[in-house]
Amino acid sequence: MAKEPALATIAVYSLKGGVGKTTFAINLAWASACISKRRTLLWDLDPQAASSWLLSTDLQSRDAAQAIFSKDVQVRKLIQPSTVPGLDLIAADTSLRGLDHLFREMDKKKRLAKLIENLGKDYDRIILDCPPGLTETSEQVLRAADLIVIPVIPSPLSQRAMGEVARYLVQRGGAHAPILPVYSMVDRRRSLHRKALEEQPSWSAIPMASMIEQMAVRRKPLGAFAPSSPASKEFATLWTMIERQLQSA
Repeated sequence: MAKEPALATIAVYSLKGGVGKTTFAINLAWASACISKRRTLLWDLDPQAASSWLLSTDLQSRDAAQAIFSKDVQVRKLIQPSTVPGLDLIAADTSLRGLDHLFREMDKKKRLAKLIENLGKDYDRIILDCPPGLTETSEQVLRAADLIVIPVIPSPLSQRAMGEVARYLVQRGGAHAPILPVYSMVDRRRSLHRKALEEQPSWSAIPMASMIEQMAVRRKPLGAFAPSSPASKEFATLWTMIERQLQSA
């Protein structure tokens, strides 16, 4: 009898906004549920709620996403099926704008980690779509994650932001989850992008593609409508790499 996989939490995080975090989170969650057949939960922690808008089956805003952390609402009560079979969702809403303040008031550094631990019997993989910045929320995420996926646009500013995260983790001290940087929005016609790829040949690279823009039009992950597209194949390959890394940990 095959051994059930232990729960693993993958945070899609960046110090910088506009690098494709939501695109990564949705497509990695799809790959987990549909390729690996893992019991998967996508937890949207970004008050912009882009992942939620793309995948939610419940279009009514409840402004309850923050209440999970203050114990006003049980976490399981906000779990809903997404539009992807086998993938559940905890949707974000505007109440998350006050989450940093709540975490400061609560002074509980592992509140998110504890909530995730309580879901271990229900899920094999939890994907966190995180807001940008070094904040109280990101502190919670970095403590809760087993792997931190950082999308990096091949540009000096984005690469600097990734370096700042790495430096922060070292300065903070103690154990932390491994970082997996991945190039995002890659356009090989641009010399700056080609140079970045040459400097980090081992990094995965997700291409800039009009098909990715179609995700918002169709409100579906790439694998659900364009599984043969280059970007979809790259996400599938990236997910396979993530699974291997998790299982070897």
